[in-house]
Amino acid sequence: MANAVAELIFIPTPGLGHIMSTIELAKLLVNRDQRLAITVLVIKPPGMTSGSAITTYIESLTETTMDRISFIQLPQVESSPTHGGPTEFIRSHSKYVRNAVVDLRSQSGSCQVVGFVVDMFCTSMIDVANEFNVPTFVFFTSSAAFLGFTLFIKLLCDDLNRDVVELSNSDTEISVPSFVKPVPTKVFWSLVKTREGLDSVQRLAKKLGEAKGIIVNTFLDLETHAIESLSADISIPPVYPVGPILNLEGGSGGGKPFDDDVIRWLDSQPPSSVVFLCFGSMGSFDEAQVKEIARGLEQSGHRFLWSLRRPPSEQTTTRIPSDYEDPSVVLPEGFLDRTRGIGKVIGWAPQVAVLAHDAVGGFVSHCGWNSLLESLWFGVPSATWPMYAEQQMNAFEMVVDLGLAQMNAFEMVVDLGLAVEIKLDYRKDVFNPEAHNTVGVVTAGEIESGIRRVMEDNDVRTKVKEMRVKSRSTMMDGGSSYASVGLLIQDFITNVTCSS
Repeated sequence: MANAVAELIFIPTPGLGHIMSTIELAKLLVNRDQRLAITVLVIKPPGMTSGSAITTYIESLTETTMDRISFIQLPQVESSPTHGGPTEFIRSHSKYVRNAVVDLRSQSGSCQVVGFVVDMFCTSMIDVANEFNVPTFVFFTSSAAFLGFTLFIKLLCDDLNRDVVELSNSDTEISVPSFVKPVPTKVFWSLVKTREGLDSVQRLAKKLGEAKGIIVNTFLDLETHAIESLSADISIPPVYPVGPILNLEGGSGGGKPFDDDVIRWLDSQPPSSVVFLCFGSMGSFDEAQVKEIARGLEQSGHRFLWSLRRPPSEQTTTRIPSDYEDPSVVLPEGFLDRTRGIGKVIGWAPQVAVLAHDAVGGFVSHCGWNSLLESLWFGVPSATWPMYAEQQMNAFEMVVDLGLAQMNAFEMVVDLGLAVEIKLDYRKDVFNPEAHNTVGVVTAGEIESGIRRVMEDNDVRTKVKEMRVKSRSTMMDGGSSYASVGLLIQDFITNVTCSS
């Protein structure tokens, strides 16, 4: 740390995808400029138990020595406050963040704390940064289009006096500046469909406006329209598209050892012949839906690798799905025997390693932003099955907004999108396992159709292969994200002389 002159305080949201993206951003910055050092303040999620995936990952971080990146685990706050939810839970750590920064400042010598980099859900920490007279940059771990949507919601409420909750629950579509095509309200972020949720989105948008800059995990060639629309709006802080920021080293935080058996099975399959089904760390389905997926797979005739997880029950404190001891208890009778050799059902999956494998030709995904970026990095087209959070909007952007869509009387025809649709508006409350999704059971026929298209549509495959090249070149010297990272570092370093 001898060369470092500028210390950054990173504060990620205590969710696996958010923490992993934050660490990868930290690595990118310190590897790019020797003058930077980073301290990551780790917030433990409420109810965090020993042995959970996130516990294992956090412990692995704090036991690892990284050049000019250090980790401080903040004291455990036992539970989220009754009112205010996750935002207030993050805010309740303010005193611990304040104490950690005071300690760092007393120890840093010639290395000055020049800024905070906070996750999109940790924007309450802007107030703490202001106490130290240092700027805050927000790391927005989703798409530029979704960033634009979040800011547009505030505009709808404050300037246009629209009833956003009523609008969100209607069956219509609305023009959003960061999207090329009008966005159907059925894919709106679930938070804006309730008064309480809308209030939290408005607070988020207000805080985003207070940031010195917004770092977005995306790249110009992928989201040209969204990035240009954000940059053209002088009311929005400078946007730095620095992606794709990905953890490609195989550490997936699954809390499980790497499964060589999965890779050996893929090694025995023909190139681009396997469809991979994986729904993220929170993704699971009830038995009726599992059976429809199985029937759809069988009817498609395609080879498959299926990460099948057991839903959390009301009797457990964790909301994270687990693996089945025997998946046949929820599968159609004889399914495993009939598909032996062409299909493999597993529990937790090493997603990056699977997507990187030559045998994988399609990806049925929950459309988490990290997963979509990974699929593009490896040139694997996706079939959309969003579940929660902003995933419906990600799915819409991938299928419709990044292609040329036209409407006829019966269906939406999409030409050259980056994904195909199984569903755009499937929605499941992952925090309430007993809640029913809003579109009912997705049928075997719909699933079969989506699998056939993602495996057989050469136009989509060609477009995704082209984006694979662009996603890699943008991070290299001369690429747009490489340049954006340089501008961001320059912005950090200019604060060395003016920070107190």
